[in-house]
Amino acid sequence: MAKPIKVIEKIELTEEQKKMQSLENLLSGVAENKDSLLETLSLIQELHDSGILDAFGSLLKAKEKAAKIAVGQLTREPVTNMINNAMAAGGMLTELDPETTGKLAKSLTHGLKKAEQGLKEDSKIGLLDLMKALKDPDINRAIGFGFNLLKGMGEGLKE
Repeated sequence: MAKPIKVIEKIELTEEQKKMQSLENLLSGVAENKDSLLETLSLIQELHDSGILDAFGSLLKAKEKAAKIAVGQLTREPVTNMINNAMAAGGMLTELDPETTGKLAKSLTHGLKKAEQGLKEDSKIGLLDLMKALKDPDINRAIGFGFNLLKGMGEGLKE
């Protein structure tokens, strides 16, 4: 019967052997990814030729100063107001029905085209024209929409 193994010998690699193994792994990785590495080198060369690489390097060297400037610009009142307004507008848009919003946008576009045609005609509108216009179902619908919009806004402002 064979003797049981009692001691496991750990093979210690020398520094030279470790370097050689790392170099072999690196060469193997380069060989496997030749196309992507060449493309990356080409991209880096383009960045260098255009001066973007130098600018980016300078920005990294001055990262603390650049960060202070960026934070200073972002904390200015107009910028924070813009961010807060964008967030409020985004919140408002999440509450609206997309179908209604699309219909309203399409109607607004159509209305702007009609208004532009009216400007080109440059005709005067009298009191009698206004009375006739109220009988037009399209105008009446738009005025009703406007009144309901104003009513809803007023109710919202009351809260």
